[in-house]
Amino acid sequence: MTIDIQNLLDSILESLSRIEYIRPETMPDIRLYMDQVTSFIDDQLAPSKRHREDKVLTKTMVNNYVKNDLLPPPEKKKYSKEHLLTLIFIYYFKNALSIQDIQSVLNPITERYWNNKKGSPSLEEIYSMVFSLEEPQVERLKETIRTEFTVSQEAVSAMDNLNKEDADFLQKFVFICLLNFDVFVKKLLMEKIIDSMQPHDPKGKRK
Repeated sequence: MTIDIQNLLDSILESLSRIEYIRPETMPDIRLYMDQVTSFIDDQLAPSKRHREDKVLTKTMVNNYVKNDLLPPPEKKKYSKEHLLTLIFIYYFKNALSIQDIQSVLNPITERYWNNKKGSPSLEEIYSMVFSLEEPQVERLKETIRTEFTVSQEAVSAMDNLNKEDADFLQKFVFICLLNFDVFVKKLLMEKIIDSMQPHDPKGKRK
């Protein structure tokens, strides 16, 4: 393994260690206007941005989420902590799921647990429970990534007549393919679970 490749692996694992969710106790307890919402989310999730100039959340995005029934509408143009929690779920889901699938997952959550209906857990409690699983999940992901990195290295090393430049490039390519396969399989699994949550439609059409 060359120094450059080793540095790449170290950088990837380090970036995973820096992943941190927005803790409910850091969220304002007062209702916020749109500009305050976008600023708060953008600041809190800045470490996840690929480029510094990227925007995590914009006014257009929020308006589209409301329009597409992903997010309950604000009350008198103000957004609650529950709006913030839902926006964070949307942020993570949208990287893998379609708008329709996100609706299928989130709409029952907001319908059942918004405003903490009597006898039900609050949306904040559900959010805290889900994201408390983050740290052990990150450690499991690190082990998977190390294994896939080693597999890509061994596969390329077994090829004959490769110069250093080709070997480094192909190892990165194989590594990307392995990571992509993980994403592909998990996406298929999520879609199957979401389909199983839908009411039975004899015509095979989803509403």
